[in-house]
Amino acid sequence: MRIQESAISPPRDRLPFIEVTELTKRFDGITAVDRISFAVLQGELFGFLGPNGAGKTTTINILTGLARPDSGTMKISGLECTRKPKASQHLMGIVPDESNLYPELSGFANLCFCASLYGMPKTERRARARELLETFGLKEASDRKFSAYSKGMKRRLTIAAGIIHRPQILFLDEPTTGIDVASARQIRQLIVELHRAGTTIFFTTHYIEEAERLCERIAFIVKGRIVRIDTVTDLLQPAQGKKALLISVSNSAADLCGKLGTAFPHFEFQAVSSAQVRVESAEAINISPLVRFIENQGAEVTEAVRLRPSLEDVFVHITGIEMDAMRKEKEKAGGNQ
Repeated sequence: MRIQESAISPPRDRLPFIEVTELTKRFDGITAVDRISFAVLQGELFGFLGPNGAGKTTTINILTGLARPDSGTMKISGLECTRKPKASQHLMGIVPDESNLYPELSGFANLCFCASLYGMPKTERRARARELLETFGLKEASDRKFSAYSKGMKRRLTIAAGIIHRPQILFLDEPTTGIDVASARQIRQLIVELHRAGTTIFFTTHYIEEAERLCERIAFIVKGRIVRIDTVTDLLQPAQGKKALLISVSNSAADLCGKLGTAFPHFEFQAVSSAQVRVESAEAINISPLVRFIENQGAEVTEAVRLRPSLEDVFVHITGIEMDAMRKEKEKAGGNQ
């Protein structure tokens, strides 16, 4: 699928912080990243959205110098990093999808050690560590071993370690995957605050609702290829004209879809669960005829809800990846955000 030219070129009011052109990476004959091009603006919260295995982590590894591309070019803050991947590492904070902190060290000691790697003086790094432990709600656990932290606490400390040196850009790889709802909510709020403070954030996720809530612009990546890049507003724009309705019924929705499609050919019907039918139309949807028809089929309508367009609808339309597949990924990850 061809990318729209306007999607690659960012708006002109901010300068690009990251510039990537035709980046490609292969592993054992498999193309993990396939000629991707994009720009991330200074101070932008940029989302990289796709299913597991789409190439999100590989892209982050290339940008942060943990992997070398097979071809293509990249610049970070104007620095050419394709052949010199360490040239911009002092500008970066990196939060991997799995924690890279030391289980035998306390939260405070982990942060101090990370700060020392960036050359921060002892007094400064101790003060900064205490400040972040307070900010991230970990002050009471500062002397506890990292191995004894909960998943949510571990994720918060890992983010704190990533920003200990006040980086200009923060790479967040699936920051809320596999943690409890309360911790995920807190992490999302921290991301918003970092963004407001002017940090450029490159954020990967396969949680569509999360990307819609947080990001300014989003790239959809599928099987190593970027299929669309745009602002959330512009991504949703084509869907704004569509009307959608979710009807809950007392018996099998699958049996009803075919009959509804025949009776109302100008509407689109989809069984989204065993007892729910989604109705879509370019025109206004009059509920009453639908309810009467369903009741004449011997079923009872228990609820009818008008739906607003969502980024999930857009993602499914552009990529062809069904919503159920994305939900299964959430279940495998062990989180329910």
